[in-house]
This record gives sequence, C-alpha cells and structure tokens, in this order.
Amino acid sequence: MSSESNEVMIGLEVHIQLSNLKTKLFCSCSNDYRGAVPNSYVCPICIGLPGSLPVVNKKVIEFATRLAIVLNCKINQKFWFFRKQYFYVDLAKGFQISQYNKAGGRAFADGGKITIKLNSHKKDIILNRIHLEEDPARLVHKGSIATSPYTLVDYNRSGVCLIEIVTEPVISSPEEARELLKQLKSIVQYSGISNLDLEGSVRVDANISIKGYERSEVKNINSFKEVERALRHEIIRQKNLLKRGKPLIQETRHWDDKRRITISLRTKEFEADYRYFPEQDLVPIEIDNDFIQKVKNELPEMPNERSVRLRRDYYLSEFDSDNLVLEKDIADFYEDGVNSEALFGPNEYKQYCNWLMNDILRWLNEHNKVLKDTKLHTHQIVDLIKYINEGKITTKIAKSIINDMMNGFSIHEILEKKGKKRISDEKLLVNFSNEVIDANPKIVKDCRENPKAIEALIGRVMGKTRGQADPHITRAIMVHLLKEKGII
Repeated sequence: MSSESNEVMIGLEVHIQLSNLKTKLFCSCSNDYRGAVPNSYVCPICIGLPGSLPVVNKKVIEFATRLAIVLNCKINQKFWFFRKQYFYVDLAKGFQISQYNKAGGRAFADGGKITIKLNSHKKDIILNRIHLEEDPARLVHKGSIATSPYTLVDYNRSGVCLIEIVTEPVISSPEEARELLKQLKSIVQYSGISNLDLEGSVRVDANISIKGYERSEVKNINSFKEVERALRHEIIRQKNLLKRGKPLIQETRHWDDKRRITISLRTKEFEADYRYFPEQDLVPIEIDNDFIQKVKNELPEMPNERSVRLRRDYYLSEFDSDNLVLEKDIADFYEDGVNSEALFGPNEYKQYCNWLMNDILRWLNEHNKVLKDTKLHTHQIVDLIKYINEGKITTKIAKSIINDMMNGFSIHEILEKKGKKRISDEKLLVNFSNEVIDANPKIVKDCRENPKAIEALIGRVMGKTRGQADPHITRAIMVHLLKEKGII
C-alpha cells in the first residue's frame, strides 16, 4: 500500500426521524408508532394503494427550516419531491418519495457545516445537503439478518418523516465521526424537532474508502454509539484486503452489531439504477423569506449560544460549558440545580458541574440510562455539595452513595440508613492512626526517606474507616504522630 492509500475518507448520511411531529409526512396517521400493534397505524397512502394521494405535512417544512438555519445551510426556497425507484419489501409502492438534487431537482437545503473539536483542535465538517424523505416500513428478522429464515414487515413506520443530513467525504477518522454525531445530536435536541433517545429514531449510512480505491457503504447503523465501531471494523477490513493484494469493490454492507462485523449485502447500486423522476402527485413547494425569518425568530437557544452564556453566568471554563451543553437534559438539570440555591457561588457552580459531568454521567453511561429514567432530583446534588463543604461527609463517602441518589433517596436518608458519616473525633482518629503505624513498619520506614509515603498510611486509615475519616484531621494527626516517633 502506498502512503496515499492510508488516507481514510468517510462521508455520513444521517437519517433522523422527526419524532416530535404528530403525524406522518404525507398522511394523517399517527407518528407515534412505537409499541403499537404491527400494521395498525396505516392508511391507503402509507401502503401505496392505487388512487391514494399524498399531502405534505406543513409542520415538516417548519422543522426542516429550523435545522437548515442552525446548520448554516442555504435553503432552496422552491423545491419538489422525486420518486426513488427500487423494489424491496419495505416499500409497498415500489418507490420512495424523496428529494433529488440533480436533473433540475433540488434538496431542501444545500451546504452548511458542523464544527467539531477533537484533541483541542477545531474542524469544520462540510455538509453537502439536507433533504426530506419518507421512512420505509420496519423489517423484523428472526435472529440476525444473515441467518433469519424469514422477514416480517411492519408498515406502522412507513411514511414517517426522515430528514437526511449528508456530509462531504471530509471525515478522516472514526473519532471525528463520533464527535460530529455528538454535535449533531445536540443541535437536533435543542432545535426541538426530534427525540433521538427513542429507539430507531436515527440511522446512519457510512461511506468509507481508502483514498484511490472503491468505497463501501455500510447501511443502517442503528445508533450513534455503533457508528464508531462499524467504521473501525470497515477500515481495518479494507486495509487488510489491500495488504493481501485483494481488490476493493463498490458494495453495500450491513453492520451486524452483535458480532460487530460488516456483512456484504449486494453490489452497490448506482444513481441511474434508482430512475429518479419528479413525483407527479405533489406540487412544488415554495418558501418565502417571511416564513424563514419567522422560524428563525422563534428558534430556541442553541448549544453554542448556551455554552457562552454558561461561561458568563456561572463562571465555567470553555471545556466545562461545551461538554455540559451537549446533552440538553443535562444542561437543563444543571441550571435548575444551581438556580435553586441562592447561596451558590462560583465554587459551588463548578462543584455542581463536576458531580454532574463525572460521577452522575458515568453512572448513566454504565447503566445505559438517561436522566429522565432515574429518580435523581437537583436538590440531591445541592445537598451533597453542602454536606461536603460543611464537613459532614468526605468526597469518598459522597461517591459511594451515587447509586442510592439515582434511586431517589435523599442524602439524609442514605446516611441514616448506611451509617456513613464523617469521623472527626480526634481521639478515635489517633487510635486508628497508631494501629496503622504499628501494622505497617515498612511504609513507616519509607517515610524517613520519602515524605510522600505518608499518603499510603493515610490511605490505610481511610480504608479502616471505610472512607469516613476526615482526611484533613487524619493528615494532621499522622504527621504529628510520626514526628513524635522521630520518623519525620
């Protein structure tokens, strides 16, 4: 392989369901199909019965305009829909109503960018376009797609509105793709067009190639978390083929998230295979400047704007504020918490952020939950900070009760139940310290030459007291005892 062939080129097609709509893209069927009996939210338009006529959902145009504005896209103020022809069981009509940006057609909006930050470096990921299309039906397989003996079809999802965000192939690593999707998820949450925590609300198709060779498209990666894994695997697969002198062919592959491998589905179709032509049953749509300005005026605060405000209002660093605003629910929880306590100042603002972004977020990730799935309340973190600052508990004790907090118990209830209170009784701490000194002669000897070894002795006291010993008092006592014995 040449040095050029090591350069990875990635372009993403991100399909986002506009789940905050009440109805589907072209009919009045409910958009909230999850949990419904299969094939119960359907009508002649959903399943493409002859003679049925689609009508565009006006709210879709508003939602798409919101996203185009915040992504800095150029909105095409006159556009129309196209038929994308392909035969598959998830399309009852035999075609998908979508948009096409060639042969006189236009996407909803062109261009735009999303700025990412990776390893302290900023990079603009340039977008090609965003466009609207209908979601196909949902396919259900027994086991994996590769081994299932049959496929079941649920048309409840058919006709749900998708907005597709297509990047240029300027992403150069799985890590960049991960950061792009984080930023995009945040923007979508703040714009109020979709709840991306819903199952199936987002799917990603990834086009991956080694520069100078044919690309593969990995279809229907069903969560943002899986995209980075799928990209890593596909890059390694392609590079290994080249090392063995094997050709790379243009093809469509499926990401098997259980085995974490890509599987070849078919040789990639080319654009001509889809036989695009204008959708005759829908008239062209025109958007005027007044409509765009009205949508712009009603936009909520976006993540970048909020980050700047958090730095100004709560004295946070750029790093803290940028991370805090990524998840809207987290940022809302933070502001509700710090504003609920009048005595909070710069130090407490920082403490609240640290607990939320470290221990709380770690717990959520480990349990695969979001804040609304827990019973955590803002006042619990307020109380936690108060107890620490007043010396009632140590930081170690605080970390040990996070799980109970997430289940709704107050700090007072947890401490009463588990008996976890700070030990500040000097007489008791002297006894613990003497026991540790007598039991660890080697560490005591090390203290003569290395003053930092005292930390190991203090750690032993903390261990004996299950983290309840006051660390400041314990340190003072340990230093005093070692000086008395002539150790230091």
